[in-house]
Amino acid sequence: MLLNQKTDFSDTLRMKVGIISDTHEELDDQVITVINDCDIAIHAGDIGSSLILEILQPKTGHVIAVAGNNDKPYLWDFKDWQLVKNLPDVQELLLPGGKIIVEHGHEHDMYKPAHQDLRSSHPQARLIVYGHTHIQVIDKDEPEQYVLNPGAAGYTRNKGGPSCIVLSIDNNDWDYEVFKFEDSSLS
Repeated sequence: MLLNQKTDFSDTLRMKVGIISDTHEELDDQVITVINDCDIAIHAGDIGSSLILEILQPKTGHVIAVAGNNDKPYLWDFKDWQLVKNLPDVQELLLPGGKIIVEHGHEHDMYKPAHQDLRSSHPQARLIVYGHTHIQVIDKDEPEQYVLNPGAAGYTRNKGGPSCIVLSIDNNDWDYEVFKFEDSSLS
């Protein structure tokens, strides 16, 4: 499986970007429905299996993914080793109105209430997306540079249920919709 890692969408005036992280080989059906209704999908790491990336079918077919601390060849099925070895640690996307930087975040101290370390590492980004903590958050402390974590989209430590975030872009206007579902794995 090859990912469609196109990164320049700056010529598109309107789009929806589905953002997930921390699936750990499982992806909630409700999250799949939300993401597949978007134009592109972003996975911020700890994917766990190529099947997760195959399930993601956004409208344009573009799935952008980065490696998490659990995305190592020895933790994935042998048939997926080439894919996991080629996942970037950081991905940069150009969108109407600005740049998104995606990384898993495990190299930063994410347990502080502020995200200054990420902001300092990526000063050119309008939005920084990370995962790792499994805690859904949109940090708007700096209006010109949001930091967000979509939470865990699977069933591992999802803090009450799987979640995702959708970024809607209309020219330079960016709006965020937060989704948090009941944990259907408990049913």
